[in-house]
Amino acid sequence: MNVGVSASSRSTHTTPSDDPADTAGSDLLSSTAEASTYTEFYSPIPQGYRKGYHKYVIVLGTVMSGLGKGIFASSVAKMLKDKGLVVAPIKMEGYLNIDSGTLNPYRHGEVFVLDDGTECDMDLGTYERMLDQNLTVRNFTTSGRIFSEVLERERKGRYLGRDVQWIPHVTGEVKRKLRELAAYGDGENPADVVIVEVGGTVGDYENSFYIEALRELAFEEGPSSCCFVALTYVIEPKTLGEQKSKAAQLGIKRLMEAGIQPHLLACRASRPVNETVMQKIAMFSNVPLRRVFSMHDRESIYTIPEEMRQEGLDREVLSLLNLHDRVDVAHEDRCREKWTGFVRQLTAPRKRTITLGLTGKYAALRDAYASIDKALEHCSAHLSTKIDIRWIDTTDVTESNVAARLKADGGVDAVIVPGGFGKRGIEGKIACARFCRENGVPYLGICLGFQVAVIEFARNVCGLAGASSTEFGPTPFPVISELPEQKQIEGLGGTMRLGAQDVVIQPGTLAHFLFREGHVRERFRHRYEVDPAFIAKLEAGGLVFSGKHPTQPIMQVLELPQVAADGKPSHPYFIGGQFHPELTSRPLRPQPMFMGLIAAAVLNKFGEAAMQDPAVAKWLRSPSTQRQPA
Repeated sequence: MNVGVSASSRSTHTTPSDDPADTAGSDLLSSTAEASTYTEFYSPIPQGYRKGYHKYVIVLGTVMSGLGKGIFASSVAKMLKDKGLVVAPIKMEGYLNIDSGTLNPYRHGEVFVLDDGTECDMDLGTYERMLDQNLTVRNFTTSGRIFSEVLERERKGRYLGRDVQWIPHVTGEVKRKLRELAAYGDGENPADVVIVEVGGTVGDYENSFYIEALRELAFEEGPSSCCFVALTYVIEPKTLGEQKSKAAQLGIKRLMEAGIQPHLLACRASRPVNETVMQKIAMFSNVPLRRVFSMHDRESIYTIPEEMRQEGLDREVLSLLNLHDRVDVAHEDRCREKWTGFVRQLTAPRKRTITLGLTGKYAALRDAYASIDKALEHCSAHLSTKIDIRWIDTTDVTESNVAARLKADGGVDAVIVPGGFGKRGIEGKIACARFCRENGVPYLGICLGFQVAVIEFARNVCGLAGASSTEFGPTPFPVISELPEQKQIEGLGGTMRLGAQDVVIQPGTLAHFLFREGHVRERFRHRYEVDPAFIAKLEAGGLVFSGKHPTQPIMQVLELPQVAADGKPSHPYFIGGQFHPELTSRPLRPQPMFMGLIAAAVLNKFGEAAMQDPAVAKWLRSPSTQRQPA
């Protein structure tokens, strides 16, 4: 049944209660508030939920994980959002951790931090960048969170004396969470479409209850309510030299054995999937050939939405969910024009090339710095500059070899020292910060990179030999120490400063020039701060704290002056943020600190000729051009 929407109904929005007891609502097939002895059904409806209005696109993986379910799901979400629909993505992970905060980057890639402080999977970063939309804790869950909520509800007697079981209670809580997100939508309007990504692959024990819950959801919501997408893998063994579909067929068969008939198939492969292979997969999965799509490797993930649109993927989704009458064509045209303009910049030949050294302790795994990589990709497009990233593991960097490491193969034109935790590789990061400061190499310090810049300055400029952070052990000069308000809190998960915080930017500084305003909000994830007892000495030595907490003596941005006291050039670009600026960079709105870094690197390498490019000149505040803060 098709449900239309008027302008007045779209603007009406009821936010579900945050109290689990209040969101129980009524049962789909019973009038009882929760599961009772009189029914086997348990499918709670939260306040504000409108059955038949909200639709679901559900992306499941087969064959193997790591194929790009998040990239595909976010591309579908963007196509639908461009049409004027309200979309709400959610990633459902199978692991028992409550969130991603304690996961080692080598195990699970980058920990992405949302505006509200939720520590989550890196796929949420893909959703935020693709949709240009801030997500919340509602957009991410894990098995651990689901189970803890079930047990808490059981302890409070919410199941009315029933023995609590996987079915219907655990699956019922999954459905509750999805319906709550549907009613919440984007925080302003309820969702037209909820995009559900299930981590792992079909057949994994850890996500089987998610798959069962989604089967139940489709049954309860009725026809045209859910669109199931199976993302599979078409292998191409080098010894055979041809694509083989058998693994994909068997993976999809596992999904069908779980009671789910896919509506769409996305076939991952290194090269475009040939027609014969797609015909075989379509035949053995009961999916029409027009709904089988090749998801082969692309130059950039940002080209996928438009390419999938041209192949008709958006049209098929709209037809399956009966959503054609909600499309705003004018809105879609405006969004496509902006996005295709960015993609043209992204895929156009670059005017110049620079080399950037990313000096981190997880350099062996690029997914550990996924958001930095994407922030640089945004800058590359807007500044028409190819950025060759040189991944440098600071575990092996010392004071004696740092110059050789950073000057090797022509040297680096800029350096980023990213965030991290623990002592390993710290002295290498400090050595990199010193090399950049003393040799005029553009420098961006992120979180821990901000802290090591303070430590290096304290040691080598302020004369505080042995200065360090209390995170790394005893030190005579703890210039970095734990937040005073956090010292009494136990447990790794409870001592962090997380999420968006206000930063007051000092007028006349490089930071003010970059942000073009005196007040910004950035996302934090850290436990240690510049110790207030050392701030005066650091400032007396010449370090500028250009961004601060609005009311507390908490330093949030540092920089070196670009012009010395005698009026001569000092440092072209040396800045650091206690926050993670990479988390807020978007394709159409690149992050200013990254843009300034790349522009400074271009000026450093190509000289005043770089000023002839307006896109680069916009971000340059150098003594020779007399540019002042806006």
